[in-house]
Amino acid sequence: MPIPNDPADAHWRIASLPTFTNDQKDWLTRGGSLTAHLRTLGAVSVEVTREAVALPWADEWRALRVSPRSSVWVREVVLRVDGAPFVAAHSIVPLDESAGVWQAMRRLSTRPLAELLYSDSSVARSALASRRLTARHPLYRLAARQLGAHRARALLARRSVFERHGAPLMVTECMLPALWARLREADAPHAAHREHSRPLEHLTSHATRVVRGDAR
Repeated sequence: MPIPNDPADAHWRIASLPTFTNDQKDWLTRGGSLTAHLRTLGAVSVEVTREAVALPWADEWRALRVSPRSSVWVREVVLRVDGAPFVAAHSIVPLDESAGVWQAMRRLSTRPLAELLYSDSSVARSALASRRLTARHPLYRLAARQLGAHRARALLARRSVFERHGAPLMVTECMLPALWARLREADAPHAAHREHSRPLEHLTSHATRVVRGDAR
């Protein structure tokens, strides 16, 4: 099913920036449920931080095919893994559709939005777009509440548009530093194994000298 909504613009890019690490490129472009992917790292919980009627952000209304002054239903949550905040998510849907096609979104409580998006074959998804966020972006300010005094200069986020029976719903997910730290920890044993499995060149060289009768 084609998606007329384009999540890309001058800042949100379909292709990941070349400066992103391999882990960042991986998690910013992974399809399927982000909640399911997070469950491979630990126990996931959903903290609902805001549900309200609001206006779309300056970089949202075109992707949602609404006017800048159109009201939308907003759902904001923090996805925690083993209690630590890994993702701050901001989802919006045109207000009329939040009482129609996407009305179940209002009844989720602490269940993940993925339960609606990946259990219905009539839901289609656009490509994922990503960008680097600075303090000027409202999503950065939303995510920064989870960081306390240890705020990063920039955060990475991705977004995509889901569509069901012609009604769009956009999900934007900001990855927090705890996610990248956990992935680095998971990679560390593999890196250590590679380091320890390198040939012991000094011993190899010494053994060669012994064979040649050059050892002292």
